[in-house]
Amino acid sequence: MAIAAADFDFVSELVRAGSGIVLEAGKEYLVDARLSTLAKHEKLDSIATLVAQVRAQPYGRLHTLLIEAMTTNETSFYRDHHPFDALKKVILPSLMASRADSKTLSIWCGACSTGQEPYTIAMTLCETLKLSDWKVTFIATDLSAEMVERSRAAKYNQIEINRGLPATMLVKYFEKHGLEWQIKEPLRKMIDFRILNLTQPWAGLPKVDIVFLRNVLIYFDNETKRQILGKIRGLMKPDSVLFLGCAETTLCLDDSYERTQVEKTTCYRLRPAAAKAA
Repeated sequence: MAIAAADFDFVSELVRAGSGIVLEAGKEYLVDARLSTLAKHEKLDSIATLVAQVRAQPYGRLHTLLIEAMTTNETSFYRDHHPFDALKKVILPSLMASRADSKTLSIWCGACSTGQEPYTIAMTLCETLKLSDWKVTFIATDLSAEMVERSRAAKYNQIEINRGLPATMLVKYFEKHGLEWQIKEPLRKMIDFRILNLTQPWAGLPKVDIVFLRNVLIYFDNETKRQILGKIRGLMKPDSVLFLGCAETTLCLDDSYERTQVEKTTCYRLRPAAAKAA
């Protein structure tokens, strides 16, 4: 049974307030699918019962589960591989040259999902840098506590492994545990996984050299996009690089950024005036 209009409106407002994600009319099918799974997991007989319980309770565990159920966690290793090619061939060598004295590098992946993207970045770092010579700060965040825990565990089934991971990287950086593959410990230890809501205050994030925030802004309205891009700008060093998804842009949102073509991908840097202020 399709979700009632009043329940859809309530869920939409709760998700928007809690995550910034906009569920427009026409997304009822998505809410049905996600919340049916959550209701079953909570041993409730229907979406209507789930929503009724959420309405009746003070903000707590069930509200959080509902919001997290509506976030999208589609990801894979080396997704749209061009950004990682650009990172290895151009971006990292350039930053290595400009950071040759300090030998420090700071990276933030702002929507880590189940971990494939940050671990792909980590493998790219290992293939490019002599890490023993560098101090690398690598933070990866996600709204969902479940996704952060899955990322920390770094265990993937064969289907997830088959989606984009080169065989050479599998042999070098993974070990088999039963039916799953797990990232080897040295790579896992490179990344500090944290819970962070992009629409709430950002605490504890340092200045960064590289930001990956791919395929996230598309779920927000324009004002929320502007706020997020403004906060990212505050974290970026003058020569930092921002990677967005293929369908995302800073155009008409924040003119402090300029679009740059690197290899076969697009990234964003601060314009000179904004970089001077960074």
